[in-house]
Amino acid sequence: MSVTTRRLAAAAVLAAAAGVLAVPGTATASQDATTVTSADLIKGLYQSDYSQRNKALWVTAAVGRPPVLSSALLKVDPKTLAVEATITPPVTNETTGALEAVYGVAVDDEYNHVWVTATRNNAVAVYDQRTGAHVASFANVPHAREIVVDEKHNTVWASAFTSGELVAYDSKTLVEKKRVVVTGAGPTGLVVDEKSGNLYAADLNNDRIIVVSPNSETPSFIATGDGPISIDLSDDGKTAYTANQTAGSVSFVNLKTGTVTAEVATGAGAVSVAYEERSNTVLVVNRTAATVTVVDAKTAVVEESIATAANPNHIETANGKAYAVDKSGAGTGGVDFIYKIDPAN
Repeated sequence: MSVTTRRLAAAAVLAAAAGVLAVPGTATASQDATTVTSADLIKGLYQSDYSQRNKALWVTAAVGRPPVLSSALLKVDPKTLAVEATITPPVTNETTGALEAVYGVAVDDEYNHVWVTATRNNAVAVYDQRTGAHVASFANVPHAREIVVDEKHNTVWASAFTSGELVAYDSKTLVEKKRVVVTGAGPTGLVVDEKSGNLYAADLNNDRIIVVSPNSETPSFIATGDGPISIDLSDDGKTAYTANQTAGSVSFVNLKTGTVTAEVATGAGAVSVAYEERSNTVLVVNRTAATVTVVDAKTAVVEESIATAANPNHIETANGKAYAVDKSGAGTGGVDFIYKIDPAN
């Protein structure tokens, strides 16, 4: 594994008026600097999630289409980016050697589990954080894409993209407890407001956010940008941010009024978004543009654009840092990179 650290000058760019697409301008020098550390891991990096309980970053990887023969759940040191453990998913076909490959990932620190989506198997699975053992798998989640944990309400949600379903599991008993069907929807990214118990899902098919409330049997909808594929919330839960793949932008959505208050151009193929509390910024991974865009959450102004290797795929924030993975194949032996980003402010 090779590790590289660099410092980037913060970029000053054109501000976005509310609801108007802002176009990034030219970077200028600043005394502040963002530190970016990168390391090459393995092929097929997909997503990551951070465990506060174990001070570890869990990263999924899968290569190829069915039968998928190469996949791993990695435990990564968030300080050094070194791999501490490599867990191979169970074999699902002894003849072909196909694995229950892992893609989406979410940590449950309450019960010390890691939940993953086994997208190609239309399933989700659970692993033990302490031992790395495979605990359980659950079928009938068509094209399971992402997963999120609500520790306060002992609930884990998974998005079933092809069937338009949002599936909930009890994180303590490990049984399915709810299934919400939204006809015609294509749910992708998920986020939970643990205070209210509301689930928010990006609906890629219909340019909207699906809202599932514990107080209602019927989901509600909020319009957002073109091609929402990932979603996160502000720290106070009042604003949602969607990465809009088709538009190459991030939308700021007021959840109380149900309106888009700003849309900011970030780059082609915006695919993942994460809010970072300490710097009060929104970070967007742009897959086609091969950048991570940092946006001021208060002003909706782009602060800087960080170059990555090709095809960055996901971003996660924890403890004032952001962690992004790519699928570039540009590392030693054709492996992919993980990036640790320490924002300038």
